[in-house]
Amino acid sequence: MAEQETENAGNEKIVAAWLRYLRVEVNVSANTLENYRRDVNRYLRWLGPRPLAEVQTREIEDFIAHLSGDLNLARASVSRSLAAIRGLHKFAVQERMLHADAADAVTRPAMPAHIPKALSVTQVERLLEACPNGEGATPINLRDRAMVELLYSTGARISEVLGLDVDDLNRAERCVLLRGKGGKERIVPLGGPALQAVDQYLVRGRPQLNTRGNPALFLNRRGARMQRQSGFNVVRDAAHRAQLPEVSPHSLRHTFATHLLQGGADVRVVQELLGHSNVATTQIYTKVSPELLREMWAQAHPRR
Repeated sequence: MAEQETENAGNEKIVAAWLRYLRVEVNVSANTLENYRRDVNRYLRWLGPRPLAEVQTREIEDFIAHLSGDLNLARASVSRSLAAIRGLHKFAVQERMLHADAADAVTRPAMPAHIPKALSVTQVERLLEACPNGEGATPINLRDRAMVELLYSTGARISEVLGLDVDDLNRAERCVLLRGKGGKERIVPLGGPALQAVDQYLVRGRPQLNTRGNPALFLNRRGARMQRQSGFNVVRDAAHRAQLPEVSPHSLRHTFATHLLQGGADVRVVQELLGHSNVATTQIYTKVSPELLREMWAQAHPRR
């Protein structure tokens, strides 16, 4: 079935009510809300004029197969799309907009149990060196170095870092207040190099960008708060200059957790620093990386 413009106003009404419920009552993040909006809109386009009340379980399974087969989406994206569809149908039944939940019996695609790829310490140093902040550095150079240092020092999500205001920094106590998913707040320490990079940006860079009196810590060239995609571009471009494999802000979050655990940090402490509500989410980082296994083998095996 071709993806086409949504033609059913009744479906759109249900979606609008569900998104409003997520925003107002569940308080999901803006990023999650936008992802769900895109997911269900693609679902509605695929359904075309067919009302949600007439949709059968088999049709939803066909749509999920369409995402993974025809569109070749990653398993994580397919799983999120199904979560959105199930949430939409469940909400509509609870609100008596639909009589039956056709999505309830649809199972999620199995997710691969993989170990996130972390950078080595040397690779992190190369990434940071690709963001110069010495003499002659521009305000943008200083901003980008401070951002990358913060991402690695705190393990924060890119949305959390770009959501920071200057007042969220406590330079005297060397810590920062982060606001995570669901508005949950946590205080995370700042390392010396990160604090120094932020100070240099605040003194030499940010004043030249802050033409609007904006409270945001990280500003774009127009003096507005940076957007998420811009943050991704900063990390990606730095990795390209450092001749590293593809690196994202989430790669630095993986790296932060992996380096702490390899250094002997307790998994519960890392859980708090990352803002994970469930320690099981953090425990994926406790698996030994192939590189560390090879290093330990080379040091200990008698026939190395």
